[in-house]
This record gives sequence, C-alpha cells and structure tokens, in this order.
Amino acid sequence: MRGTRRTRLCLAGVLAASTLIATPAAQAAERTDGHLADLVNPFIGSQNEGNTFPGAAVPFGMVQLSPDTGHSTGYDYTQNTVRGFSLVHLSGVGCRIGGDLPVLPTTGEVTQTDYAKYAARFSHTDEEASPGYYRVGLDSGIRAELTASRRTGVQRFTFPATDKANVLLNAAQSLHKPVGSAVEILDDRTVRTEITGHGFCRDTGPYTVYTITRFSRPFTAYGTWNGATVTPGARTGGGGAYVRFDATKDRTVEATTALSYVDARGAAVNLRAEGGRSFDAVRDRAREEWERRLAAVRVEGGDPTLRRTFYSSLYRSFLAPNIGSDADGRYTGWDRRVHRAERFTYYQNWSLWDTYRTQAQLLALLAPREARDMALSVVKVDEDGGWLPKWGYGPVETNTMSGDPVTPFLTTAYQMGLLKGFEERAYRALRKNADGVPPAGYPGVGREANAEYIAHGFAPYDKSHPLAKMGDSDYHHGASVTLEYALADAVLAQMARGLGHTEDAARYAARAQNYRTVFDPSIGFFRARDASGAFTGSADPARGIGFHEGTAWQYQWLVPQDLPGMIGLIGGDRAANDRLDSFFAYDRLLADPGKTAREVWVHGDAYNYYNADKYNPMNEPDLIAPYTYLATGQPWKTTDVVHAALTLFTDGPTGMTGNDDLGTMSAWNVLSSIGLFPIQPGYDTWGLSTPVFDRVDLTLNRRFWPGGRLTVTAPGTSASDRYVQGVRADGTPHTRTYLTTDALRSTRSLAFTVGPRPSEWGTSPQAAPPVLR
Repeated sequence: MRGTRRTRLCLAGVLAASTLIATPAAQAAERTDGHLADLVNPFIGSQNEGNTFPGAAVPFGMVQLSPDTGHSTGYDYTQNTVRGFSLVHLSGVGCRIGGDLPVLPTTGEVTQTDYAKYAARFSHTDEEASPGYYRVGLDSGIRAELTASRRTGVQRFTFPATDKANVLLNAAQSLHKPVGSAVEILDDRTVRTEITGHGFCRDTGPYTVYTITRFSRPFTAYGTWNGATVTPGARTGGGGAYVRFDATKDRTVEATTALSYVDARGAAVNLRAEGGRSFDAVRDRAREEWERRLAAVRVEGGDPTLRRTFYSSLYRSFLAPNIGSDADGRYTGWDRRVHRAERFTYYQNWSLWDTYRTQAQLLALLAPREARDMALSVVKVDEDGGWLPKWGYGPVETNTMSGDPVTPFLTTAYQMGLLKGFEERAYRALRKNADGVPPAGYPGVGREANAEYIAHGFAPYDKSHPLAKMGDSDYHHGASVTLEYALADAVLAQMARGLGHTEDAARYAARAQNYRTVFDPSIGFFRARDASGAFTGSADPARGIGFHEGTAWQYQWLVPQDLPGMIGLIGGDRAANDRLDSFFAYDRLLADPGKTAREVWVHGDAYNYYNADKYNPMNEPDLIAPYTYLATGQPWKTTDVVHAALTLFTDGPTGMTGNDDLGTMSAWNVLSSIGLFPIQPGYDTWGLSTPVFDRVDLTLNRRFWPGGRLTVTAPGTSASDRYVQGVRADGTPHTRTYLTTDALRSTRSLAFTVGPRPSEWGTSPQAAPPVLR
C-alpha cells in the first residue's frame, strides 16, 4: 500500500520452486527442537525498499530500538552509515514515521549537530541481529549494542580508551517532520526530551513523544545545542544534548531510555517500572519472550532455508500493533486527552487496509489475549475520539488507503470470540461507521463516499474531488472502494445477525451485493463509474481507473462474500477457471513455478501497481486470489499458486515480497505455509491447501481455544508430492475445502494425505466455501 509501500523485489537469490520444500529424506532429518530465535533473521526485508528494521524489540513493544542509516523509514541494508539508534520504527511502512531520539556514540569534541554529518560508518561484516538484540561495530572503534523491553530501549556502548567518550541525543531530527523539541539534563545521569512531529505519507496532526534516559554512571561533562550552536555546560536546549564519559579505564556505558506518548511523567513511570536492570538482563529477558512467542508454532520437515524464512515471518507477525499505554495504564486518546486503560493494554498503530486480510487472523489464532486488547483499543478509538480509525499512527489518523478496513478487522475479532463482553460496544461503533461519515471537524474520512454508495449502490470515481482532509480520498478509487465497502457490509451483516439485529443484518446483506453495480458486462470486469453512473476510463481491465494500487484483473477476486455470484457474472466456473489460469500464467507456472513468480507476476518496479493483467504477490488487493480455485472446483491449483508464491520469501535482506505492512505479508507466508488461510476476511472461514511442512504443532491459548493444541500433518509433502489426496479432521474424512472457526476450535488434528497428481478432493460444488447471505 502507499502507506506501507510495496517494494521493488530484488530477483537475485530467490529460490527456485523446487527448493521450496525439501525432499522427503531431508524433511525427516530436521525438527525445530532448538532455540527458535536462532532461526530468525531480522535483516530480511531490509533492502530494496522492504523497510523492515533489524533492531531490538519485544513482541508488540512500544519501543523498536534500531539503527537509522539515512533511509526515509530507517534502515537500508545497502547503506553503510548510522545516523543514530532511535526508539520508534514500524515494520514495512513506506512513508516517514518515527525515528524519534536518534542516539549515537562518538569520541572527541562535539562540533556537529546534524546527524547526516556526524554519522558513523560501519560494515555488515561487524554487524549482527537476533530477536531482541542488535550489535554493530562502528569505524570509530565503538561497539554499539541494543536491546529492549516493552517500553524502554537499552543501549550499551563500548568505547576505545579515551577521556572524551560522548553520547549524542538528537531531539530535533527524526524520520517524521519535526514540529518542535526540547531537551533537559536533569542531573549527572539523566536526560529528558520532548519531541513533537507529524508526517507519514502526507501531513497529519502533530503528536508528541516523551523520553527519559538514565545512564549507568555519571557524566564528566555535558552540553546542549540549538541549531548548529553547541553550548558546553548548558542544561537545556531545543536541538539535542551530549553527555561525556571518561573511558580510559571503564570503557562501557549503558543507557536506558523510556518512552511515553502521554507526558514526561509517563516516561518516568515506564523507567521506574522497566528500568534498573543491566543490559544483559534485559537482553536475556527479551530473548526469553521471543522464544516463548515463537514456540507457539513448531514445525517438522523443510530445509534450513524454509525454516528460517518461516520463523522470520512469524517473528515479524508479532512486531505490531504496538503498546500505547504506559505502565500505569494511561494513554493519549484520539481526542488528545489522557485516558486510563482499565483491565486491558491499549495498543496503537493500525495499518488496517493491510492487516485485516491476514495478520488479524493469525494473531487471533496465536496471540488471542493481545488480539482481544487490540480490538478493544480500536473500539476505544471510537469512544474516545468519535470515530473508528482507517490508518492510525499513535494518537493520530493518517487517512492512508481507502475503503472500510476497520469493519473486517473488528468482525474478525467477533467471529474469533475476542469481543465477548463488549460486542455491542463494538457493533455500535461499526454501525455508525457503516451508515455515515465523520463530521467535518474530525480528522478522519471514514467511509468518505458513503452517501453516494448508500443512495446509488456504488462509490463514484472522481479524481478531481478535492482532498477535504489529509491522506487518501475514497472518491479517487471509486471502483475498488465499492468492492471494499461491499465486503465490509457482508461481514457486518453476519455480526449483526449473530447479535440479533436482524433488520440491520438484512440491510447490510443487501448492500453486500453492491459489487454488482461496478461490473461492466460489456467487458466482463469491474469498472469505475462516475458521478452520473456512467462507466468511465479505459475498457481494458489492465488499464482501467479507480482501483487503489491495482487493476480490475487483481480486484476481480475481491468478492469473497459471494464468489458464486461473481463467477456467475463472468460466465460460470469454466470461464472463471480460464481467467484464473490466465491471471496466474498457470501453464508457465507448472513448467517453472519460481521463474513465473519472479518474472511474470513480479513485473518491473513494484511501485507501479497498474497496467497489469497478472497476479501481484507484492500487494494486498489480490492476497486471497490464489484461494479462489477452492470455489471453482479446482482446489489443486490453489496449492500450485500458493507454493509458487512462497518461493518469493527467502532468508536474505531481499527476501520479502514487498513491504511487510506491519506483519501482513509475513502472516500470509505463515498461514499459507501451514495450509490454513482466512479466505473470507472478517468472517470465520479458513481455506485449506497443502502445508509445506511434514508437521506443524500449534500451541493455543485454552481460554480462547479450548483444545489448547492443533496439529497439522502432511507427511511426505514436497515439490513433487504437493497435491491433496484427502483430509481428515480428528480422524474423520473432511471433504470440504475449508473449515469454520468453530470447527477449527474443536479440532485437535488436521491430517493431509498428499500425492504427485491432483485428486477429486474438494472438487464437488458442496466442497466450496460458503456464500455470506
């Protein structure tokens, strides 16, 4: 997405399809009984605009302490200077955000205040990263190490012998657009800052972060700066501060920085709650947290590269959303007032256009306690600020992307049983969002084109429509917005029916059919309509207008609520299968899956989302498209396409299929590798395809998943033996191509039998996923 930019994919080093799954002999030899954190490579996705970060964080932590090399979103593997180690990063976003309080150790006199000028050079040969830890040797002879707790970042600097060992804390520069900053040296060990900024893809409202840094030993000197003027001995300044140590004997300095989005008191509270421990103790604790989190999934089979890629994706799936409340429960709401989270943790950072498709479901499965609090946090955004979010950073709306992603995000939580106790609160917020638009004074746009959509059944395409607020406009993407609204209405209808709101349910179910209003029978594809109702733009579905970061070819499958209806529009199952085969270049895929994925699907610069008639595995609009074959009587082709797409995930810096979009693409990899995928986002349907591992053991939270465990097996799965011959759920034959959440909740084992050729499994009409009515 533009808020989380898809990237140009480096083709070098991408695995051939034949190496995606190891041979049966190799599979039998490997099992993940060791330290799972050792299988994680945080550098994956850090090159070619992947925009992941290699630094230290704990699962869902407020702090992501990582190096900034000069790239707009933080770290770029191709760069070789560090401007500072800052506290805030988002995994896989494509617009400037965070980078608050870059800290850098130096030696000698402090003469420069611009971090681009005092940046330190480094080499990847003296750099390492693992979950919760990062280390780099700088050319200055200084070794920098980073680790983190939930609300603090801890840095350890080892200097060469010198009496002028400095630590620079730059409050005035960051990745976002600065508004103002202040720094204060409180005593001979403590520095406090206040940083206000705004930005992301376009300007947002300002937000402020507060930090307090406590050093392990007293300073021998200090000073502050304003602009380019450094004032030794000064305790306050607007730009930054430096503190100095004598490293002639004791060469090590540790610093713990606490972060708060509330106020200086909140930073101090977080420092008292989580500070006071040594660097090694914090690092060990972070490592333990990651081991526990990763141990929720244990796999057997697959070669080392496949396992590293899988666990690295699992790791990135747990990086966001992020804790927003302080240790005392206080948080800044979207009304810019301070609130207190009672009996839950408040989370923030909502890339909903992306995460509603994959990551929301994965977290509901593997981290349901946190996913529940995340859903409640989104409801609190409405209750505090007046409306549900679209793409939120901290306490501000960015209005990035389009449609209505918050509805399937929250209905997913409902269908997964996470909203118990506040279902009606969530429903009230969703109903208000579905039937209206935010007031003019509210910064968010919500369902901006709702008036026309409700009156006429479609969101009009109007590229000249002025931007009433910052961010994207739904009017600029009328065709895809209509499809997104209709999907949201479909899943909201199911929630309304479940809560007994039958009239609402009927109304939303009727609106869920509005996808038909943008279908142009003269070309057999979806197409934008202008305000008069006329179809507009090119009749070529690869070059049409009004689709957000995609084309009619890619968006035609975004009707998971009624695939039979959509298939009927284009001429039935045979026509649909022919079109799917063309879309995926299926004949070429069978001949060379990896090459087809790299050279046909990935077409040039991945920022160019348009002028394409093929599958784009690097962006969200067609993430569920491979699973459409489950509804057309040819489920084996889902496995062919999914396994080819999985070859695009590799274990080097270029190994992401585009940006991660706060865990979206990583979650796609994890779920598709297991063989369970949410094919109706916002509802409770899990599509089945061949797992890439012999065995996957999922340890589940018994409060939400009474069985506490699910084992998925596919003995002998390989590049040659990849087709489902049959499926058994707890020993009973399962002939459908999907499971519901209720069925999944009561299932302890899901056993796939695989073979070298497609079978009759899942080919009957009764096996297809349900229609949401």
